[in-house]
Amino acid sequence: MLLKSKFKLATAVGIILSMLSLLVHLFLANYSAGGISKYSVDNVLPFGSKPRPRRLWGPLSTLDHLHPYAKPRQLYPAPAKDNGFIYAKIYGGFEKIQSSICDLVAVARLLNATLVIPEIQATTRARGISSNFKSFSYLYDEEHFIAALSDDVPIVRGLPKDLREARKKIKFPTVSPKNTATSDYYTTDVLPRLVKSKVLGIIVNGGKCLQSILPASLEELQRLRCRVAFHALKFRPEIRSLGSQIVGRLRASGRPYLAYHPGLLRDTLAFHGCAELFQDIHTELIQYRRNQMIKRGTVKEQLTVDSVSIKKNGSCPLMPEEVGLLLQALGYPSTTIIYLAGSETFGGQRILIPLRAMYANLVDRTSLCSQRELSDLAGPESPLSSDLPHPPPPKSEKELIEEWKKAGPRPRPLPPPPARPFYAHEKEGWYGWIGENDTEPDPSPIEFRRQAHRLLWDALDYFVSVQADAFFPGFHNDGSGWPDYSSLIMGHRLYQTPSGITYRPDRKTVATLFENVSDHLYHPPRNWTMAARQHLNNSARIEGIKMSATMSKPASFLAHPLPECSCRTAKSPVVQPVKDKHGALLFGGEEDCPDWMVRTLALVPTKNNEPQSEDYEGELPEDDPSQDTQQESDRSDTNKSEQDEEMDPDD
Repeated sequence: MLLKSKFKLATAVGIILSMLSLLVHLFLANYSAGGISKYSVDNVLPFGSKPRPRRLWGPLSTLDHLHPYAKPRQLYPAPAKDNGFIYAKIYGGFEKIQSSICDLVAVARLLNATLVIPEIQATTRARGISSNFKSFSYLYDEEHFIAALSDDVPIVRGLPKDLREARKKIKFPTVSPKNTATSDYYTTDVLPRLVKSKVLGIIVNGGKCLQSILPASLEELQRLRCRVAFHALKFRPEIRSLGSQIVGRLRASGRPYLAYHPGLLRDTLAFHGCAELFQDIHTELIQYRRNQMIKRGTVKEQLTVDSVSIKKNGSCPLMPEEVGLLLQALGYPSTTIIYLAGSETFGGQRILIPLRAMYANLVDRTSLCSQRELSDLAGPESPLSSDLPHPPPPKSEKELIEEWKKAGPRPRPLPPPPARPFYAHEKEGWYGWIGENDTEPDPSPIEFRRQAHRLLWDALDYFVSVQADAFFPGFHNDGSGWPDYSSLIMGHRLYQTPSGITYRPDRKTVATLFENVSDHLYHPPRNWTMAARQHLNNSARIEGIKMSATMSKPASFLAHPLPECSCRTAKSPVVQPVKDKHGALLFGGEEDCPDWMVRTLALVPTKNNEPQSEDYEGELPEDDPSQDTQQESDRSDTNKSEQDEEMDPDD
């Protein structure tokens, strides 16, 4: 009994001594480190309020002298007389609608005409969409549009009753101008017809009806375009409200977010011949659309082209996998919040898997909004009867083999076996007609409604992308002459916040970079990362704006609204102006901001109150072992949370 008591006492003394020893060691360790450190939950969680690197999130000090200023600066009287009414029909997606409306207002001002609210054909052709909105009001705030342009162009909601009846009987002439229509075309060819008939219709198919760069004498028309695009064309309140909620949810964690538009559209891929970027049925779909463009004369080339050479030339969009590698090269950590914009991503979610593996916080409107919020945005809609076709009669094995032999040189998917029922996705999507027929069926009523819905989703994503802390385009400046979605966002950001981070990658340069590192794509050498980072950083600065100006502005003024729609403050750095081949300014030479605006800017606090780290180049060092050792030593002395702020892809 006594032996057991002594054993227990010895055990207790041993435990106490061990605890004392542990406490002494902890005290000495903390003391030698400079004091007892407090553990922060922010070191573990991927979100939290932290200083954000200026190189990744801005603002850029080299561009903070530019400010939006689109008000008239010369003699700009109201139209003296009214030559008649102009009504318009706009065909195409969101980017074509946005660009066409701006051109139509400028044309109405040029012709001294009253503009009837343009008709958006994607909504008028749809059946059963909400009766709360009609055509133009499906996207935009009509009241604000009319009031904001009251000093520029008289705008009405519709023709007078007597003229409306005459229009139904097709008594008025219509014109369908080219994308590059000049101001002389309207004053010499269109104006006499308008004066004679008092009503004229304009059909806009290509997204533009007026040339991008106007003569210097029409500089005020350029500024009018900016006032229309960036001030008068305000989305209806429901879109703005939900867009603001999405921005708030993206920033609720205290971190900035990057918006990314893939630019993977079926029409774009077909126009440039990028079919071989995909496989199987997707290649078939792109080639079918390209064949349609060849028959209409939109494409002058052959049906089959070498997609590899086209991609090397920079004419194909960047794949999401490539965008993820470029963002890693820039230093964006894997916890970066990326907002996926655009209502169409050809290839679906499957093609986004590599990017989602690199950046888990890849979100879109469907993951940030409930289905109820999205349906409320579309408004109350009458139900449509199911348009699923009846299953075709069963086919014998011999018939199926014969169809396969006649399918053509490219691999084509076999239709489902006769014994298996047809599933919904095979009839609602592409698989139904591509497996059964050689011709794409006409759009069904539900497909027309989906096209109208895509306008809403594009408008919502446009709002969120303009407000983003950084923007990365997967495809812009495509050279087709059509306005593209990413370029409009980039132009809006250049006008509204020129010092914000907006990347303008040269896809030809990027293709060369990836070709040089194809053998070790996911573990590129340090010099490759330096080259990629330098190119992308330059693309967000003045160098990138100059390069983009020579490509963007001749195709779309809204993609590069400088220098007409901006002014500079006194602290403006010396910038060599960039001119086109005709001597028109593309960048530089902005006028000084008026005194009242300078005083107002001096009173406005900094937009971003979050703590910013120093503005540094952040270039990767050369391959020097001594530098690597010093970097590791420095890295071990800093707080581990700093590694979450900017990722070094070479670690």
